Amino acid sequence: MNTDSPSPAESETPLPVEIGEFLTHLEKERDLSPNTLQAYRRDLREFASWLAATHGIAGWEWNELTRTNIRGYMAHLTRRGLAKRSIARQLSAVRSFYRWMHRDERVDVNPARAVGSPKLPRTLPAYLDRTQAETLMQHAATRAQSLEFTDVRNLAMLELFYSSGLRLSELRGVDLADLDLVSQQVKVRGKGRKERIVPLGDHAQRALRNYLVKRDALIAQASGGAVGRRVARGAVFLSERGARISARAVQHAMVTLMSAVSEGADLTTHSLRHTFATHLVDAGADLRAVQELLGHASISTTQIYTHTSVDRLKKVYRQAHPRA
Repeated sequence: MNTDSPSPAESETPLPVEIGEFLTHLEKERDLSPNTLQAYRRDLREFASWLAATHGIAGWEWNELTRTNIRGYMAHLTRRGLAKRSIARQLSAVRSFYRWMHRDERVDVNPARAVGSPKLPRTLPAYLDRTQAETLMQHAATRAQSLEFTDVRNLAMLELFYSSGLRLSELRGVDLADLDLVSQQVKVRGKGRKERIVPLGDHAQRALRNYLVKRDALIAQASGGAVGRRVARGAVFLSERGARISARAVQHAMVTLMSAVSEGADLTTHSLRHTFATHLVDAGADLRAVQELLGHASISTTQIYTHTSVDRLKKVYRQAHPRA
């Protein structure tokens, strides 16, 4: 039997009850985001489909699976050509599922705990250097001089990304009630619905003030027309029709701006977050503070941004060490 490619019937295997209850636990008790829940559902459904394809739909029990079974699943994913990062994510989902079942005394042991995760390559995220960042801001500011709604909005989004290091989903989710331009700070709901307060720079504050004037005018115009029911009055960033801006629209706007100053650099919206962190760390910012600003759960995630600090450290060494 070819277990690498489940048949359509196998792919449509009903989701086991235990997985459904685990997903409910994640949603209700851990308050995970819809995107995270969808990823767990997808990964665990694939695991269950593989078990059904290799053991038969009724040919296995959660408590009978061993680490050999889990390793077999990892080998199956490798043969399918999945990247190491994707395999590691799926193993993490299986581990979390078994950890929950073990705590709930549904299984005696967690067999996934003893399975090693693939070693991931330490890739450096794409980011803009200081000259590129300054050129990008000037380019966006020049476009905003048109006073067109989209150009003024895009400058405000760009400045907020670079000023505060927000994720795309966090920027989309910012409401008027979260924004305090007097104190120059914004409340952000990050991964796991965790809230944090991040500062706003002077440039971001000015760009946001200019945009909010355009935003208010758009809402006033939209409210008087047929689309008035769809106006997202609480959201900060809106589409031209008055709805909360979509993730795709944010991506398109930012990539378009970046492509004008850094063609072929493979930059994405997330590159602005990397740029924010890299510039802070490179200037000597405390890594723990950067961790809090980014909303990272672990300091190890933040440490990747130390890659540009080598030159600065060498300079400090030459200045301070007596035999440098």
